[in-house]
Amino acid sequence: MITVGGPPLLDCEDSAWFRDQPEAARGAAAALGRRIGLGEHRTAQLVLAVAELGTNITKHAVDGSMLLRVLRNRDVAGVEVLVVDGGPGVADVAAALRDGVSSIGTLGIGLGAVQRLADRFDIHSVPGLGTVQLARFWPHPLHASLVGEAVVGGVTRPIGGEEVCGDAWAARGDTGGEAAGAPVARTERPGVTAAALDWSAMTGTGSGGSRYTAPVVQRSSRPGAGGRSELVRGATAGPGHGVLVMSCDGLGHGPMAARASQAAVQAFRTGAGRTPEQVMEEVHRALRGTRGAAVAIARLEPGGRVLFCGIGNITASVVDTGSRANLLSHPGIVGAQMRQLRTYEHHLPAHGVLVMHSDGLSERWRPGDLAALLHHPPALIATGLLRQAGTRRDDASVVIAKGAW
Repeated sequence: MITVGGPPLLDCEDSAWFRDQPEAARGAAAALGRRIGLGEHRTAQLVLAVAELGTNITKHAVDGSMLLRVLRNRDVAGVEVLVVDGGPGVADVAAALRDGVSSIGTLGIGLGAVQRLADRFDIHSVPGLGTVQLARFWPHPLHASLVGEAVVGGVTRPIGGEEVCGDAWAARGDTGGEAAGAPVARTERPGVTAAALDWSAMTGTGSGGSRYTAPVVQRSSRPGAGGRSELVRGATAGPGHGVLVMSCDGLGHGPMAARASQAAVQAFRTGAGRTPEQVMEEVHRALRGTRGAAVAIARLEPGGRVLFCGIGNITASVVDTGSRANLLSHPGIVGAQMRQLRTYEHHLPAHGVLVMHSDGLSERWRPGDLAALLHHPPALIATGLLRQAGTRRDDASVVIAKGAW
């Protein structure tokens, strides 16, 4: 988790989904713990928690799945476990977390023990709808850099029958000067490095972080549902620390789509762009020679300002408890055909979130579907939306960003 010079962010890698495979999940958890240096005792605790959660899925869940992945910041690596199912849900979460309460037929340690073993445990459950759980395991003693909750989190899931996902998401901090070098999140394989563009020379805006020129703002003729989206000409990064977030859907699915999305992630992570349009140009250059992709890029700033630039079929929305404002994307294929880029500005409410997802999720979800999830970590919100709106007929990805830092 990166806290120096900006809001906390985490890097995610080595994602693996397990359905009806409790033994495989335990083995994968043990292997991950050993590989990242979690420590023998801490790895044993991770495996015990995975075993309990996996047995609960087998005994009681409907369409349950478990995701294991590595979390990193500059100083330390850990393991995150995400569990999602479609029912029957937990009627009394507080009771389920009390000592001595365990589902019939499980290992008997109960969710309360899983909560104590994990450094971060979170659960959201709705009777009849299902449950989403998050557990994180870091080496002990905890590193000083693990302060606060990451403001961006996401999840990817490959189409049924594929091991690699053609969707990806990423985020990085912008400290107001050169690219922050504090990237987060990727899927399974590294991509192609793109040459950084000298935007200060090309745009005349300079690379210093303190200079900010107010852009020309025009109200869009197509306002987003539940709010107003404004076209911004000559958008510039605002003062202070910002967060850049990308959602990418490589055309098709399988290894070739994954190659395109990973090239986009690598360009995003290493690029020098500070605004969504600048970053989109960098990603476009990196995707030449690949299948291409649909890409959406947003910049979040203190005070709730959101800049957004999207090409292709990525859904992006600003959501709070009672409204959903859709952000505007334009037709095209990044890496192949792009029209003139356009940036739109929106405002993120104090307790709202930015949602970006691929067409592996239906757009028919409502703000109320997320209302009870908004106080949870972004990764758990993303997993809950994947459960609500995801389809197994395509690769799927969701990324959630919170603006309060």
